[in-house]
Amino acid sequence: MDANLSIIHIYALFLLLASSIMAQPVVFDIRKYGGAPNGDLTSSLARAWKTACASTSASKILVPKSTYSLRQIELNGPCKAPIELHIEGNIAAPENPNQFDGDAQWIRFGYIDSLTLSGGATFDGRGSIAWKQNNCHQTWNCKKLSMNFGFSFMNNSIIRDITSKHSKHFHVNVLGCRNITFNKFTIEAPAESPNTDGIHIGRSTQVKILDSNIGTGDDCISLGDGSRQVSVENVTCGPGHGISVGSLGRYENEEPVEGLIVKNCTFKNTDNGVRIKTWPGTSIKIPVSQLRFENLVMINVTNPIIIDQEYCPWNQCSKQTPSKVQISRVSFKDIRGTSATKEGMILICSSGVPCEKVKLTNINLKFNGTPVIATCKNIKPQVFGNVPVCTP
Repeated sequence: MDANLSIIHIYALFLLLASSIMAQPVVFDIRKYGGAPNGDLTSSLARAWKTACASTSASKILVPKSTYSLRQIELNGPCKAPIELHIEGNIAAPENPNQFDGDAQWIRFGYIDSLTLSGGATFDGRGSIAWKQNNCHQTWNCKKLSMNFGFSFMNNSIIRDITSKHSKHFHVNVLGCRNITFNKFTIEAPAESPNTDGIHIGRSTQVKILDSNIGTGDDCISLGDGSRQVSVENVTCGPGHGISVGSLGRYENEEPVEGLIVKNCTFKNTDNGVRIKTWPGTSIKIPVSQLRFENLVMINVTNPIIIDQEYCPWNQCSKQTPSKVQISRVSFKDIRGTSATKEGMILICSSGVPCEKVKLTNINLKFNGTPVIATCKNIKPQVFGNVPVCTP
């Protein structure tokens, strides 16, 4: 009996070792494709990607720790198996914005199922020259610049331990994705860098942004139309313009926004905390619903809580016609800290479709040591606990 048990144990161990070996990805070292330290990585990365993407086994492209330059590149699928791009070095973009194809991304990933981007690399967009040419924060009629990253039509993917630095425009654009996670993702740009939104999400479902630090010159995170089931947790935002839903209601064929949770986040010296913004003066009708903002800390934030359904920068619209975007089922709960202005909560809803089912719970914000005031229009919130009193 003991001999039989020993045979069974040995066989089980053999199967365990075999499965472990089979689970190891095939490694494609960039050096075998011509990638050299202090050199241009573009051609070697394209060759390594083509080979790894065609692998029928899980693959891993390894870029060892060093400094590299990289021109504009597209890394597309579909791939035949899960693929990881593991970059340990620092990657620098061309400094001249004219070396990019308009407003396309510097590095664009598309049509991939099960991508992992990892390794601790810093991707430096070298945007300081481009920022001086950027007047998009003053007019819509402006030259669009390149973003650091684009993730388009991706499924079941994760970006972890990566830094995006000094992008010329947005740092990250997420479009048409499902189940994509940013974990320990860092964004670095000065407060005066224009239009450098951190992560912009559009027409994507199940997006998670976790345990990350975002400091930039525009929204830390922004949700465009069609964003669904988005989770933002344990994120520090600042400098920047906060976390925004919108702007919405400006373009034809916009899709609903629903299912956002922003939880356990800190905002430091930002222009806004959490914000929902929609355009008046248009005929666009979409619902915005099931938004939860919970356990947030504000540190010297100019507008900690704001709903703005009269959003109209540079007088690009008419406020005579109210916004037709319906905001409902929104919760602001356990939000505390300091406001840089006396008016710490602004809830300006549409007179055409007033906000519905908005809950305010335990809002403890102070300006110079005294409680903030709240301005409210076209809204009758449900109030629980200590909350600033709404005044018109």
